[in-house]
Amino acid sequence: MGLMTTNQKICSRCISDISIPGIRFDEKGICNFCRIHDELEKQYPRDELGQQKLNQIINEIKRKGKNKKYDCVVGISGGTDSTYCLYMAKKLGLRPLAVHFDNGWDSDIAINNMKNAVTKLDVDLKTVTCDWEEYKNLQISFLKASVPDAEMPTDIAIISALYRVAAEEGIHYVINGHSFRTEGTMPLRWSYGDGRYIKSVHKKFGKAKLKTFPNLTIADLLYYVFVKRIHVVPLLAYIDYRKEEAKKILEKELGWTYYGGHHFESIYTRFISSYLLPKKFGIDKRKIDYSALIRSEQMTREEALEKLKEPFIAEKELVEHCIKKLGLSSEQFEEIMSSEPKSFLDYPTYYPIIRALRVPIKLACKLGLLPEIFYEKYLG
Repeated sequence: MGLMTTNQKICSRCISDISIPGIRFDEKGICNFCRIHDELEKQYPRDELGQQKLNQIINEIKRKGKNKKYDCVVGISGGTDSTYCLYMAKKLGLRPLAVHFDNGWDSDIAINNMKNAVTKLDVDLKTVTCDWEEYKNLQISFLKASVPDAEMPTDIAIISALYRVAAEEGIHYVINGHSFRTEGTMPLRWSYGDGRYIKSVHKKFGKAKLKTFPNLTIADLLYYVFVKRIHVVPLLAYIDYRKEEAKKILEKELGWTYYGGHHFESIYTRFISSYLLPKKFGIDKRKIDYSALIRSEQMTREEALEKLKEPFIAEKELVEHCIKKLGLSSEQFEEIMSSEPKSFLDYPTYYPIIRALRVPIKLACKLGLLPEIFYEKYLG
C-alpha cells in the first residue's frame, strides 16, 4: 500500500497529524507511523510464535552467561518501562546487572523507585556518572543549538553506558526497555542522535572539552556490536506489555510510585516536554505516545483526542529551578527561547554515513545486533 502526500491533516487510525515532520498518509488515510507499527507487530508477534522466540532468546542469554555473575545488563531510570523490564528479566530467570546513568536530574521519586526495585528484586546496581559542570555545559550547548532533541546527550549517554558496562563485564546482552506499543516511533527531526552530533553541537556552543561524558561514536558502536558481539534485546516487545497494568504490578510488588507523566521521573525531561518543546517548537509529544497506545488498543482514539485537549502544565517553580540549576540568567534563557528553531540537519552528524550504510544496517537489525527500531526510525 503506497504512501502519498495529501491534504489530509490527521491519521484516520491514530492521532498523528501534520504537525509531526515526515508524516505521510496512504489512500485509506493511515499514516506511515502506523505502517511502522504494523511491521513491528509482524516481527514481534504476541502469539505462540512470539513466545517461542522469547524462550529461545532467554535460553541463549542464559547459555552465554553461564558461569558469570550476570548474564545481561538492564538500564533503569525509575520509570515504568525500565522498572518493569527489570522485573520481567528477573521473572524470566535472568541474572541482570542494573545500570543507571545519573545525569544529575533524577527526581526523589525516581531515586526511591530504583532503590526499591533493586533491593526487592535482589539485583546489583551500577551507576554511571560524568562531571556535572561538563554535563551541564553540554546541556546548555544543545539548548543554544535551538534543536528539539535537547535531551539527546542523556539518550546517547544511557546507550553508551549500557554498552560500556556490558563490555567491561563480558556480558553479551543488553535488555532494552523500549516498547513500540506504548512509545511509538519518534520522528527523526524531533529526536535524532549520534556521537558526531554531540561533538559538533558542543564544539560550536560549549566552553570546555568533553572528557568524562560517555559519548558513543560510530567506531564505538561498531566495536561493541561486531567485536564484543553485544546484542540489544527489546524485551517488552516480546510480551503483551500494558502500561497501566504494569504500574499496578510495580506498585504492589516493588513499592513503586508514579511520577505524573511520560518519563517525568526526570526533572529535566518534565521541563523539556511540558515547557520547552510546546512553547518554543509547538511540539506535543503526547501525540506520539497516545497514538502508540491507540494502535496497541490500550486507549481509544476518542479518549486520546479528549486528553490532548488538556493543556500542558509547566509549573513556574519547575522552570525557575531548571534555569537556576543550569546557571543561566533570565536574559540568557530568554535568548534561547526566542532563537530560531533548527534541527539536526543544521549540524554535522553521522546521518549521511548512516544512509550510505542502509543495507548492512538493515542486516545488523535482522540479526539482532542493532534494535529493529533503529532501521525503522533512521532509514524507514
